[in-house]
Amino acid sequence: MAGEAPASVPPPGVPSGMTAGSPVPPAGPPVPLPAGAPAAPPVVPPAAPPADLPEEYTPTARDLPVIEPGRTDTLIDRPAVVPVPEPAPDPDAPDGMGPLYVVGDVHGYYDELREALAAEGLIDADGSWAAGNARLWFLGDFTDRGPDGIGVIDLVMQLSAEAAAAGGYCKALMGNHELLLLGAKRFGDTPVQSGAGTASFQAAWLLNGGQKTDMDRLEDHHLQWMARLDAVMEEDGHLLVHSDTTAYLDYGDSIEAVNDTVHEVLTRSEADEVWDLFRKFTKRFAFRDESGSEAVRELLDAYGGDRVVHGHSPIPYLLGEVGAEDGESESVAVEGPHVYADGLAIAMDGGITMAGKLLVVQLPLAG
Repeated sequence: MAGEAPASVPPPGVPSGMTAGSPVPPAGPPVPLPAGAPAAPPVVPPAAPPADLPEEYTPTARDLPVIEPGRTDTLIDRPAVVPVPEPAPDPDAPDGMGPLYVVGDVHGYYDELREALAAEGLIDADGSWAAGNARLWFLGDFTDRGPDGIGVIDLVMQLSAEAAAAGGYCKALMGNHELLLLGAKRFGDTPVQSGAGTASFQAAWLLNGGQKTDMDRLEDHHLQWMARLDAVMEEDGHLLVHSDTTAYLDYGDSIEAVNDTVHEVLTRSEADEVWDLFRKFTKRFAFRDESGSEAVRELLDAYGGDRVVHGHSPIPYLLGEVGAEDGESESVAVEGPHVYADGLAIAMDGGITMAGKLLVVQLPLAG
């Protein structure tokens, strides 16, 4: 297809929208459990009543359970991780820098993130940076659906400081869920206009797996960190973005221009303007069909690089292996990134919220 894939039809089984719900009331600080007491189950936000969301909005909740039944890992009870040897050096890395790694969508799955990072030798058993001058990029979507989005953000912020001190770096891009959480915190159930009716950030956040525990623990430094994230970056010929969309072109003809524009929108903090940014960064599947390689080349021609690396769209969706009309979907095994669009695009969302895999991968990839 040419340019953007249609974003008006959500996957089967997703409600068409939700009304503006009441803001989530603060629950106060968490109370530590006594030694030996069973961990409390994660708190799932209440469902909001149905209503109309803009036609262009692309919900992503039907496929993704918030937390699996019977899950026992919590903020208090986390298994230790076992590190492996340090990453192999990358001969193509810039002078003084180590190998390049990317991480797909995490969505609050803190334990799985630690395990995946440790498996690549990027952190040690204590969760501290162990990769020297390696470079690590997160592709966005740290919160929502999983049990500990704030824990994920805290870990990324911690690794950013530790990696810099070791001569490497850990950086992150802005995903649509960062925009969603920022909007839910700033604007709550304030109605926003988007051409096809009214909606609210609060309703959209709940629809897309917003977790009350994340909202309760969200602090100013988390908000400031999210608001300063870049939207696009290029590393070693890889154009890193969160979403598989050409909507980035609406915000500038260079990487610097896009990032500056996004930051300006968030600084102005106009609800409708932030909603439009969120809506555009929620679009997906621009690279999936026959004309997908043309859409990828639009981005590469504008911003540079030889390949686009993105998260956002779960690989099982890109492969057409889930999304049956009856709304049922089986777990799909994801072994690694999906290279497609004539080899020009690499998808990194392994579908952790669909019983898939949280991907941490060293670039470049063959294929």
